[in-house]
Amino acid sequence: MTRIAIVILFIASFSEGIAQEKQLWAKSFINQEMPEFTVEGWLTEAPDYEGKFVLIDFWATWCAPCRKAIPELNEISKEFAEDLVVIGISDEPREKIESMTEVEIDYFSAYDTQKTLNTIFQVKGIPHAVIVDPQGIIRWEGYPLLSGHELTQDVVRELIESYKKE
Repeated sequence: MTRIAIVILFIASFSEGIAQEKQLWAKSFINQEMPEFTVEGWLTEAPDYEGKFVLIDFWATWCAPCRKAIPELNEISKEFAEDLVVIGISDEPREKIESMTEVEIDYFSAYDTQKTLNTIFQVKGIPHAVIVDPQGIIRWEGYPLLSGHELTQDVVRELIESYKKE
């Protein structure tokens, strides 16, 4: 085999490995305490998340993948309502979020034009989500629609079940 062919095979193998790694577009807080939860205002009532898991989704109305994730988050919110609170946070003004009509959000929703949590988490790409356990420790983080690392009902179920076994 020629050197060029070997180099091409190496690059292809290396690139495939990188593509399969989980891409994180924010500072990692996995297995760390959740920073103080602060938002500018609520589009819904403020949730009571005492003793529950909290899924926080950073999103925006202009973000097609964010809007695509909303129906899945609606389902997760319904299926795990006993153990999980889902909160969407946008850094857009309230009026901009309320003007979005193509998809309906059935979970708690907040806005923060000050980008308080976005800044703490150093969010560089959305959607970005974290799941916090009832003790305030972040147990999952990532890009909800990343192939091979999707935020699915199975992922949420496994987190909740593993916590209940402890």
